[in-house]
Order: sequence, then C-alpha cells, then structure tokens
Amino acid sequence: MPHAIWSGSINFGLVAIPVKLYSAVRSGSDISFHFLHKKDKGRINNVRTCEHGHKVAWDELARGYEYEKGQYVIMDEEDFKKALPEATQSVDIVQFVDQKEINPMLYDTSYYLEPDKKGRHAYALLREALKKSGKVGVAQVVIRTREHLAVVRPVGEALVLETMHYADEIAPVDQFELPAAKEKTPATEMKAAMMLIDTMSEKFDASSFHDTYKEKLLTVIQARAHGKALPKTKAKAPAATNVVNIMDVLQRSLEERRGKRAASNGKRVGKHSRRELVASAR
Repeated sequence: MPHAIWSGSINFGLVAIPVKLYSAVRSGSDISFHFLHKKDKGRINNVRTCEHGHKVAWDELARGYEYEKGQYVIMDEEDFKKALPEATQSVDIVQFVDQKEINPMLYDTSYYLEPDKKGRHAYALLREALKKSGKVGVAQVVIRTREHLAVVRPVGEALVLETMHYADEIAPVDQFELPAAKEKTPATEMKAAMMLIDTMSEKFDASSFHDTYKEKLLTVIQARAHGKALPKTKAKAPAATNVVNIMDVLQRSLEERRGKRAASNGKRVGKHSRRELVASAR
C-alpha cells in the first residue's frame, strides 16, 4: 500500500470530504547512477568550496538571494518560515470551470484522492456530479511546504488532484515565429493531410508505449555487470529536415501506410480506399 502524503479533506461550500492524498506517479522508476573514481571505483565525495577557494563546513553554509549583480541578501530559517503557507491539509475548491477552458500546458503533477469510510458517499457524489457537469474544481492546496494551484477532476472511479503551473510560469507563445492561423493552405494538401491523419488514427492505449531508452540501458547495465558483449544497435537514418514538396511527402506517407495496413488492391485503409489515397495526394 502506498504511503499517504497527508490526511485531510476536500472542501467546497460547506461540504468537507475526508480524504488521503497519494502520489499518482511511482517513485524509484528512474535509473540512478553514482559518480565514481574510474581507477578504483571509489565513490566521489563533494567538497564544498567558495569562489575564493576556501573550504566551507556544512554549518557555515547560508542561502542568499542576488537582488543586484554581485549583491546578496542572506536568508535564515526564520525568514523562510515567515513565508510558509499555513499547512491546512485540505483541498479548498474555490470555483468550478469547464475542463476544456484549462490550457493543458498548465498541468504539472498528479495525485490520487482516497476517501475514508465516512466520506465515501460524499466523494462519489462529487465525482459523479463533476462527470455529469463536465466541470473540474479549481483549488488551492498545500503539499509539503508549497502552496499550489490545482484542479480536482474525475478519472474513472477516482478523484485526481492535478497541481498546476501559474499563468506567469508559461512562456508566452507570441515570442516564437509561427505561421499565422489565417495562412491559406491549398485544399489538395489539406485533404491529403486529413487522409493521412485518418489512416494513422487509433484508440489511445498508454500501456502500449514503453520507455525504450530505460529498457535498453538496463540491458547494457546487465551486460556490463556480467561481462557479456554489449548488444548491437542499428543507427536510424536521420529524418529529413528540408521539406521541398509537401504533397510529395504526404503521398509517400499515404503509400507507406497503405502498404502496411492494406492486404489487397481496393482494401480500405481507415475510411478511404487505396485508390482514393493515391488520387488525393496528386
């Protein structure tokens, strides 16, 4: 059973639902390494020195904020305590909004909310009401020592808390050179692109995707640990970066999909036949 981060409540209006908060992301899934001395495999110790070359003991360390170039203000523990939010251990919903109104780029980290026995009915009621309304609850919550903006939303039988970035933490899109939305696209190109999207459309299943880098790295680690030969890898050809003729690329993409998914002439791929795919890309 995972360890709860805290026990508290979901609050909205005068309703308080007792819950426990759990991380939805499994910890320890990353591969960790240590820095070693290559010669004798001894672990590396970090020796703290300042820019003037003096060794610094742990009790001599201080945290400083650079408010001007080369000018620092030293902060002690009491200063940080004054800025700490009140640890209420509650998810305080302040408003409900349509989920589609929230920019997905704002989402950060996911947590499960589990009700205790006394809160199961109210928990289920809130979950089903959110599903029926298409709304999510915008909330404020303190996790450990940080106050977060968050949403509460239904995911299957669970209520999930998603912490969010604040709006000013997202880089404004207007700083990038992007094609204008009103830029005209030839109808033939659009039709071919839509057909390619159709042929590549599938029902999403997250479990069908794997961290191939992690899997390959573990294979290499095992080979190294047991003195075995390293597995051979095939170099991938680099993708083309200069699209000269988009219609030509779309046509070849459609032909490739056709070859993979159609077994005989006239076999339909998605909603379109082979003949339609080729004709659309001309």
